[in-house]
Amino acid sequence: MATKQVGLQEQAADILAGIGGADNIASFTHCATRLRFELNDASLADKERLEANPKVMGAVPQGGSHYQVIVGGDVATVYNAMNNLPEMQSRGSQSNDDVKAAQRAKAQGKVPWMDAFFEYLSDSFRPILGVLLGASLIIAFAAVMDAFELANFHAEVKTPGWQFVDAMWRSVFYFLPVMVAYNAGKKLNIEPWVPAAVILALFTPEFMGLASHPDAVVETNNLLGTEVSRVTVMGLPMLLPDYGGNVFVPLIMAVVAALVYKGFQKIIPSAVHMVFVPFLTLLVMIPVTAIVIGPLGYALGAWIGVGLAWLNGNAPFVFAILIPMLYPFLVPLGLHWPLNALMLVNIQTLGYDFIQGPMGAWNFACFGATAAVFALSLRDKDPVMRQTSGSALAAGLFGGISEPSLYGIHLRYKRIYPRMLVGCFTGGLTIAILGTPFGGVQTNAFVFTSLLTTVVFSPMWVYIIAIAVAFFTAFFVIYFTDYRTPEEREEALARARAAQEEKEQEEAPAVAAAPAAAAPAAAAAEAEAEAPAAPAADTREVTAPIAGKVVPMDQIQDAAFASGALGQAIGVLPEGGVEKVVAPVAGKVISVAKTGHAYGIKTDDGVEVLVHIGIDTVKLKGEGFTPLVEKKQRVEIGDALADVDFGAIAGHGVDTTVIMTVVNSKSLAAVEDIATGEAEVGQPLLGVTK
Repeated sequence: MATKQVGLQEQAADILAGIGGADNIASFTHCATRLRFELNDASLADKERLEANPKVMGAVPQGGSHYQVIVGGDVATVYNAMNNLPEMQSRGSQSNDDVKAAQRAKAQGKVPWMDAFFEYLSDSFRPILGVLLGASLIIAFAAVMDAFELANFHAEVKTPGWQFVDAMWRSVFYFLPVMVAYNAGKKLNIEPWVPAAVILALFTPEFMGLASHPDAVVETNNLLGTEVSRVTVMGLPMLLPDYGGNVFVPLIMAVVAALVYKGFQKIIPSAVHMVFVPFLTLLVMIPVTAIVIGPLGYALGAWIGVGLAWLNGNAPFVFAILIPMLYPFLVPLGLHWPLNALMLVNIQTLGYDFIQGPMGAWNFACFGATAAVFALSLRDKDPVMRQTSGSALAAGLFGGISEPSLYGIHLRYKRIYPRMLVGCFTGGLTIAILGTPFGGVQTNAFVFTSLLTTVVFSPMWVYIIAIAVAFFTAFFVIYFTDYRTPEEREEALARARAAQEEKEQEEAPAVAAAPAAAAPAAAAAEAEAEAPAAPAADTREVTAPIAGKVVPMDQIQDAAFASGALGQAIGVLPEGGVEKVVAPVAGKVISVAKTGHAYGIKTDDGVEVLVHIGIDTVKLKGEGFTPLVEKKQRVEIGDALADVDFGAIAGHGVDTTVIMTVVNSKSLAAVEDIATGEAEVGQPLLGVTK
């Protein structure tokens, strides 16, 4: 049976339904890999449905009203697709940045300035992770070419082609201060191009040319053992270090620039803000940055880098083991950003970094844990965890991204972390033992620690052995001891059995009905043996689940249904009172809303029908609904799904239209209206052509 490809909009609509609908969302934002929700009623979130969505790697309740849906690197696309759904647009949602600001204001910790500091670091780097990853893969490609002697990247004079390859990755890292300054300015709610322009002034030929000016004096930096030029500008000394790749300078400068920018906003009439606020901010900040902040930020990074280098050189065992043991706790809290910034500073000031090697031990222990979960899901035939762990493993091994593994798997199962830490320890210990004679594992490039970037580490053989030890230690410990409690394992096995049964039911033809029980056993057996196998009933119609006035799709007062985003739909407006809503098709009940207002039915030949009773009835939290069926129950046309008090529902000012939609309409040849006016129970409303 061919697998149907579901469109992004349908997947986004399914996530929205799984989270309880648009009306259940108090706020909605995203980070690098996760959709983050604050829900009006967290009990309405359907974890099982969410994790069955092909786009979802995992769904994680965060306690209280907060909920996270792990998507991975495609999170921004899914976020935009959800916001473009008619149901979401009608609710007037805030921007991603506005929601984040509101959430932070409500959730300040005991040390709010520290919360703000880490959020500032995160939002200054997060938007450029994609280009950093792209540049790191170009570096890896260049390193492979060099390793196989297909090119000499250490030559003083390279061929024009390979020199151009250098430009491709260096563009990101050399101008990294500009990107960080832009993001930092945006984070601080000022015009982001202002701090970006301040940093760009330090990259102009005129500024850089001051180092070769006749008045320039060359001095030796005793801390780094390097030379730096100094000139006198307007009577003030100005140091001229190379700011390419420096991140401390823009991070410090943007904070000062925000204070200056907002100060001018207060004293300058708003009618001329556009002209004078940026002008005066640049007039102040460019000299201040060039004379004070730039040298200070450069020196601060150098001091920290030299201090860590001393620790790496004098206590290599402590350093090599501490980094991989700390990272599993820093990353979920977002506290790893300072270390990421230090890696960049080390490369810019020392010419190499020694943090990424031990960090790789943590990453591959993380990926080894995920691989073990993937292997167990294959053994147990668990489709949910197979999909979740498979996607997370690919993102890790080839992209060096750990968040899908962390949030989609590791933080959901408490037994994983202690076992994964064994891999972190053994990987770090391997680097400590084998790498000490070489001063640890080093790299002169900032990369994401994946299989594709192993070539940039030196000594490469030490790094490869260390990450292999970390990976396989975590893998075998988790594979042989399992990551689930007995209850969780039984739940996974039950889920696997249910998926297998459903697959068999879809693929196996229905057997002809047996003769009447009154017939002799031998005759019945003979009749059954001779009866030809009948194919699954061909669904041709969706019938009315209740009597009332037919409502065409474009007149349904719910944008998601009226637009067809959830499939071809039709409604019936009942008269009122307590009535039964019945099944419009025969099949298996695949979903029952906890509030009793919605029922999903899948027919034997694969037509999926949703019966949605009323509009916005989710907010009634089950009042007026008495479900009469359960999930996985078999129903025939006309079997009761629920008793509904339409009078009580209408009393809450809610539209009582009962909506039927063929959810997988796009995979069918045609679904069309075949009824108007008044409908009786069981009357065909939609015609289905497969």
